[in-house]
Amino acid sequence: MFKKYLDYIQDNPEHYWFKRKIWGWGWVPATWQGWFTTALYIALVSLLALVREEAIPGNPDSGSNFLVSGLPFIVLTILFIFIAYKKGEKPKWQWGLPKDT
Repeated sequence: MFKKYLDYIQDNPEHYWFKRKIWGWGWVPATWQGWFTTALYIALVSLLALVREEAIPGNPDSGSNFLVSGLPFIVLTILFIFIAYKKGEKPKWQWGLPKDT
């Protein structure tokens, strides 16, 4: 099964950065560009989580917490999904390997 999965990921004549997931909806990185984009997203989100405590001044229950920590996370996530959509296969629900592979 693992060899079939690798063959599916490597069968990429259109040079998509992200291939369709085998189970469910979404993408997995298929090229070094896709892996780099994913690693950069994870690093930036982790950095946001680490500096969040120092970046939130004053009352932790105030509405400014969303602007300081929540909004950058949402923007990064939307940007990541946009890149995956533009540089990946068209997403659709998939349950297992395609029959033609």
